[in-house]
Amino acid sequence: MRVLFLMLLVLFAGRCIAQDPHFSQFSASPLTLNPAFTGKFDGNVRLATNYRNQWPTIDKAFETATASVDFQILKNKISYRDTWGVGLLGLTDKSANGAVSYNYFAISTAFHKGLDEDGYKQLGIGFQAAYSNMAINTGNLTVGDQLTSLGFTKPQDDPLLMKGNLTSSFLDVNAGLLYTSSSTDRDNFYAGVSMYHINRPKQSFDQTGSYVYYLNQRTTLQSGGYLPLGPSTTLHLSTQFSTQAGANEFLVGGAFQFAATNLENDDNPLSFYVGSWVRFGDALIPYLGLEYGQWRLGTTYDYNISSLKAASQSRGGIEISLIYINKSSGSKGLPCPKF
Repeated sequence: MRVLFLMLLVLFAGRCIAQDPHFSQFSASPLTLNPAFTGKFDGNVRLATNYRNQWPTIDKAFETATASVDFQILKNKISYRDTWGVGLLGLTDKSANGAVSYNYFAISTAFHKGLDEDGYKQLGIGFQAAYSNMAINTGNLTVGDQLTSLGFTKPQDDPLLMKGNLTSSFLDVNAGLLYTSSSTDRDNFYAGVSMYHINRPKQSFDQTGSYVYYLNQRTTLQSGGYLPLGPSTTLHLSTQFSTQAGANEFLVGGAFQFAATNLENDDNPLSFYVGSWVRFGDALIPYLGLEYGQWRLGTTYDYNISSLKAASQSRGGIEISLIYINKSSGSKGLPCPKF
């Protein structure tokens, strides 16, 4: 029975053990995409929040939310061609109607070295240290030996189930590299690679240590950028490939930015975004966005196109992102990736 229960734990915790929580708007969650994005923006402080509700037809199947803040330091101490960033990130992920919760808090830093005299080309390296906690509320779980002809009515008497909350905490190490390049102040292109769970932290929910699981490393390749198509239209493109424990994910897509006001002279420019991404073999992801001044709001909805669409009724998940970048009046910093 204990072996069976621990196998069920693996299934419920699959997003943590086999595949990390992820976002369709991956480029709108920079510190979960690559630690090297820390501090890589035009402004003083960046705040980012993300919320995802996956498979809403199943009551609270997977709910994920993040919040992060990052900023640049030592601006007057290092070359204007270089950038040094520091950031904080929090993530919470709940599944199985809250029976399984995964939370972590991370500190990030990244240094970007200018490769040309203007600083339009930079190579950055970033590191992230995280404290993670996973909790399983056994009271919200049912297992096979509770099933009777009347349903799951048999009382549960397994000692492990009767302990209440099972928890596991660990320290995690992540890192990444990022190359960015611009030819003018209206375009930017980037390519990066990041690795998470470098130290392969272990999890154990059994105090005897008989059952230990090691988090699989996740490697992510990302690239993207933006370029002007006219005085009021900009094309944004991005792609991501991620692999973890034999599970692969490949997304590609983009969005058009339509400026409703003058982007150069207006203190609070207004823009609209329309586009779509596709997660190959899984979902089509239409995107709508609104940018006003220093705020940008993005919404997506996963339209499931895989073999799961019969069960999911073609619904994948709704996602919302909100980013705020504080800028000094008249700021014209170096071109940076835009999220």
